[in-house]
Amino acid sequence: MTQQLLTSLGLSLALTLLFESIFFFIVGKSSKWDFLLLLLLNILTNPVVVMSWHLARMYTKLNLLVVLVFLETAAIVIEGGFYRKYAETIKRPFCFSLAANACSFGAGKLIEVLF
Repeated sequence: MTQQLLTSLGLSLALTLLFESIFFFIVGKSSKWDFLLLLLLNILTNPVVVMSWHLARMYTKLNLLVVLVFLETAAIVIEGGFYRKYAETIKRPFCFSLAANACSFGAGKLIEVLF
């Protein structure tokens, strides 16, 4: 179980970094500082969200959709707050965070369906 969880955490983080990096460049961002900020924020938030999801799934009887919405919303708000405070070129930080997370989440779900 531990190996499976570590694999899940690593794969989730790697794919999140890939998809959100692609999103960053697709929307026309080029600031090295903002790109580094995106990477650091996802390195901090993604493992917490994924681990919390697994723990809730394994040890609680909470509605998993509610847990998912709560965790994703928390990540969006936290990342958006940091983008607002520290980003150089991200003018609508919460919209950027929402869109980046939605793209990453959607791509992850698509991969789950395909594989």
